[in-house]
Amino acid sequence: MAKKTSNTLDKVGSWSFIAGVIIAIIIGVVGGQAIGLLLILGTFVGLLNITSNEIVPFLIASIALVVAGLVQIGLPLWLTGILANVVIFVVPAMIIASLKTIYSLAADK
Repeated sequence: MAKKTSNTLDKVGSWSFIAGVIIAIIIGVVGGQAIGLLLILGTFVGLLNITSNEIVPFLIASIALVVAGLVQIGLPLWLTGILANVVIFVVPAMIIASLKTIYSLAADK
């Protein structure tokens, strides 16, 4: 029974990621805001998708994405909108992954 629950949570995490990316792209192109929804989906991704083996690569990729989102010189508005929304989506997952890492480092000692 526990295996079925874990599989369901994996699916929720995967669908949260897919939905978050699609919503971030659509809202970025069309314009508008869905900050709350993106933050909630990012939180689900951080809690359900990022395993301990994936934390370091995820954080490196996320940092690169956040930096790219900050550099908006000469980019078209639709692309800056997409980047801004993807960053909003990824930041909660980054925070959760960072806290998981800090906790595991502190717990080992």
